[in-house]
Amino acid sequence: MTVEILTPERLLYKGEATAITLPGAKGKFQVLEHHASIISLLTEGEIVLVNGKETKNIAIVGGTIEFNHNKAIILAD
Repeated sequence: MTVEILTPERLLYKGEATAITLPGAKGKFQVLEHHASIISLLTEGEIVLVNGKETKNIAIVGGTIEFNHNKAIILAD
């Protein structure tokens, strides 16, 4: 899946991932490739991006995620 993580200041990440773990408003959740469409609020925590054996962690204060057509757009603070 394609992932973009944006803040008001800059683009933090743009690339591919096979799984994303996110700090949701009601707890952590994971989005895998071809997941159903979703929009969710995010709280303070860490986004974990997995692509094969590579893992990338990005700390956020809050934000939102929109996942649709195998593309995740995360607007983070």
